Amino acid sequence: MIVKITTTHERAVIPRYATSGSAASDLHIILDEAVTLQPGEIYVAKTGLALELPEGYVAIICARSGLSTKHGICLANGVGVIDSDYRGEIHACLYNRSRLAFELTDGMRAAQMMIMPVTRAEFQKVESINETDRGTGGFGSTGL
Repeated sequence: MIVKITTTHERAVIPRYATSGSAASDLHIILDEAVTLQPGEIYVAKTGLALELPEGYVAIICARSGLSTKHGICLANGVGVIDSDYRGEIHACLYNRSRLAFELTDGMRAAQMMIMPVTRAEFQKVESINETDRGTGGFGSTGL
């Protein structure tokens, strides 16, 4: 599959897959100077990239597991969604959920991106839906 990509900044890094089994490609951020992300703070980082996704696909922006588990740096919105008709620059909304300040640096791999097919549902309003064994059991209803 070909995904057209353009750069909006001269230091932008074209995404690549780290291994042959990687599901996501790393996104590098562009900073004019290092940024100290304080605990509880959000920073919207530029990537310098814009995509032309084929219709029927989406780019999902996710946290990098190392940054998240080792340093508490995740995405403020949990997961980013880049729709196929969006043509603007991709950003990573980084959030520091740790108790320590963290330094963001120019060019660091701060997020990752997966390209996935989209299934669009047709929603049909009905009077009732089928019952299941689980029923209306919500959070934690199937165990820890």
